[in-house]
Amino acid sequence: MTAEDIVSYLARRKVSNLLNFTHAKKNTISRIKGEKPILMYIHIPFCEELCPYCSFHRVPFDKDLAKRYFQALKKEILIYRDFGFKFDGVYVGGGTPTVMMEELLSTLHLVKENFSVSEISLETNPNHLTDENIRSLKEIGVKRLSVGVQSFDDEILKSVQRYHKYGSGKAIIEKIKKANGIFQTLNIDMIFNFPNQTLSSLENDIKIIMELAPNQVTYYPLMVSHRTRKLLEEKLGYFDLRKERIFYDFIVESLSRDYFPATAWCFSKAEGMIDEYVVNYDEYAGLGSGSIGYVSGRAYANTFQIPKYISKIEKGELPIEGVKSYRIKERIQYDFLMKLFGLRLDLDQLDRKYGFSTFLRLIPEIFFFSALGALKIDGSKISLTRKGLYYWVIMMREFFIGVNNFRDFLRSFQL
Repeated sequence: MTAEDIVSYLARRKVSNLLNFTHAKKNTISRIKGEKPILMYIHIPFCEELCPYCSFHRVPFDKDLAKRYFQALKKEILIYRDFGFKFDGVYVGGGTPTVMMEELLSTLHLVKENFSVSEISLETNPNHLTDENIRSLKEIGVKRLSVGVQSFDDEILKSVQRYHKYGSGKAIIEKIKKANGIFQTLNIDMIFNFPNQTLSSLENDIKIIMELAPNQVTYYPLMVSHRTRKLLEEKLGYFDLRKERIFYDFIVESLSRDYFPATAWCFSKAEGMIDEYVVNYDEYAGLGSGSIGYVSGRAYANTFQIPKYISKIEKGELPIEGVKSYRIKERIQYDFLMKLFGLRLDLDQLDRKYGFSTFLRLIPEIFFFSALGALKIDGSKISLTRKGLYYWVIMMREFFIGVNNFRDFLRSFQL
């Protein structure tokens, strides 16, 4: 068994414990007054096209249902306001958040009316990069726009059912050029280790990225739930993790000429928001159907049934289905995972957060990863080595696969 296999196995076990949610007995959530503002995550589950590799909560776009959904979402935002929450950042994910621009803009306007948010990050797809949409998103205050591309290779785009909806690689390039330089951060979302992806195809994708020169690139490993993986392998072939390390090393080496790692798989030209808001925000509230939040050591998941979500909100209730309260040690381990995913951990900061020395609680983790050559320790500062970057890709891959499995569970069996 290789070191990578051991890391995968241990991460899988830890994630299964972290996601062992129970049914929510009461649909309320609160924070201690005076605590610093946190992130608001908003989930828009509608997509014009359901990609076969995607395990996120998404449903086919239905205009009438989506309109009712946005109305409920606005009410949920006001519920959090009435609970006394403070937010200084907003991340809107999906699904496809820009599927109904008018509703999206009015939702963001409501957020800005009620909270002093300093940054807004938003996901979109290439076909929504119109001049009008770009101008509207800029005017509403979007600082970071993340465009889901996955690959510029036409054959891969066809095999994952994106070509006919979002266009060829050349068409996507022209769309991205429209948005380049408009926002503080333009991020391109890419995926590596598709079963039918080759090193030559990956090399060409990176060549295109270097020519487009966006100020951020997020290169995710393929992360699918167990159920989605079976469906994907039927269409594309065997999902081989042995190629993942080769592809990742090539990505890091190729992008390092113009980009620095902001996380283990996000590469930037300047400081700014990233897709993994869990790195920069210790806590985040999840709004919308299927969203997951983490507040005051307690994780919660909203219902995946959209009609049920709307019904609960209309009754003035939060649509929480599952909850998990974490023990202090689990909270510290969560911080260890997430902060080092962002490349560095300051134990002094962690000590101040919890009010006691956290080093002793992390001795097994620190010893294990130090033995693997994954960590560099300088007093209270711990950072990832070049070798450690890939171990954290493995850790976070297993974390998000676990989350995707959890999403499948919630979709099939309501807690």
